[in-house]
Amino acid sequence: MASTFTYKARDKQGKLITGALEGDNQMAVSAKLKQMGYIVIHISEKAESSSFSQILKRFKQVKSTEITVFSRQFATMINAGLSLTKCLAILTEQTENEVLSEVIDKVRKDVEGGNSLSDALAKYPKVFHGIFINMVKAGEAGGVLDDVLLRVADHYEREGNLHRKIKSAMAYPMAVFSFSVVLMFVMITFVVPIFKGMFDQMGAQLPLPTMVLLSISNFVQNFWYLVIVGAIGVIYAIKKFINTERGRFLSDSLKLKLPVFGELTKKIAISKFSRTLGTLLSSGVPILGALDIVADTSGNAIIARDIKEAGVSIKEGETISKPLSKSKVFPPMVVQMIAVGEETGVLDGMLQKIADFYDEEVSATVDTMTSLIEPFMLLGIGLMIGGMLIALYMPMFQVVLLMGE
Repeated sequence: MASTFTYKARDKQGKLITGALEGDNQMAVSAKLKQMGYIVIHISEKAESSSFSQILKRFKQVKSTEITVFSRQFATMINAGLSLTKCLAILTEQTENEVLSEVIDKVRKDVEGGNSLSDALAKYPKVFHGIFINMVKAGEAGGVLDDVLLRVADHYEREGNLHRKIKSAMAYPMAVFSFSVVLMFVMITFVVPIFKGMFDQMGAQLPLPTMVLLSISNFVQNFWYLVIVGAIGVIYAIKKFINTERGRFLSDSLKLKLPVFGELTKKIAISKFSRTLGTLLSSGVPILGALDIVADTSGNAIIARDIKEAGVSIKEGETISKPLSKSKVFPPMVVQMIAVGEETGVLDGMLQKIADFYDEEVSATVDTMTSLIEPFMLLGIGLMIGGMLIALYMPMFQVVLLMGE
């Protein structure tokens, strides 16, 4: 793993220069400085800071919206004729996110050291994903880096808009579900015990639903810690299983088969596949490399498998559309449009049209799903609360009927 080294050196004019470089060891850093034309005076490894702010930085993430802004600003400055190092220096100062600012500054130093921009970015895969790095590499090769960066920004912006649409649509159902869980816990923990005291004074035979409810309440009161530990244990076990290859395939297959949600998952996957592949191809990324990136960023093991099969098909001299036609995810309309795009030589443009169409489909499906979820959730909450109230009042109804006789 590369470490950061501080150095003192003199340039060709004899001016004293200080700074920091990343390298495997002092000899590697010294060699890099000599390649830059510097006379090395002193090199020492920079000690890692363990301050609270440094610890917080490790957990701070770079958002896609920040990458979008970075790309647009970078493209504008390159188009204005500024050098890469000058652009990166300005972006280091302007970027508010400290993590991203530090990464940009390190990229600038690597570029100054003779590395290409794409190689410098590739050192930070958690910030700059495969699609970004490969598009920058294609832009460097074709001399159209500013255009490519604008395409990257557009790509991230459209993906971000789609994610925000889904999140905002799911916010209300999740809030209602959380409220219902809290309400159920409060009733079982605090309300039901009050009725239990009344039932003990009555001394009557309790109906089965009431006895079940009182047993649940008694268990939660006495063994609440087991409920919490059990819930955490189940969640941990499920996550552990999903992280395995078999678990990932089973969970991703289930996501695609769920009613309503499965159809939405398919539409989101098709939109993402089309948008990403179209953007990569239009930027000059080779099709096999583009398919590998799309498979890695698909987020679904079943879809990734189908995309990789398309890559194998191309290596064998076939088209993309042939293996996709056997997939259960991609509908015939999408496969036919891809086939037409391949035949006419405008595959990237056809993929963008597919992505635009499915973005609208996702929005419509999300709206429909939201309108369906709300009444069903309210009905479910009503049945749960109503069932509890009926179970609590059944003994009283029996007492009233006995008194009437």
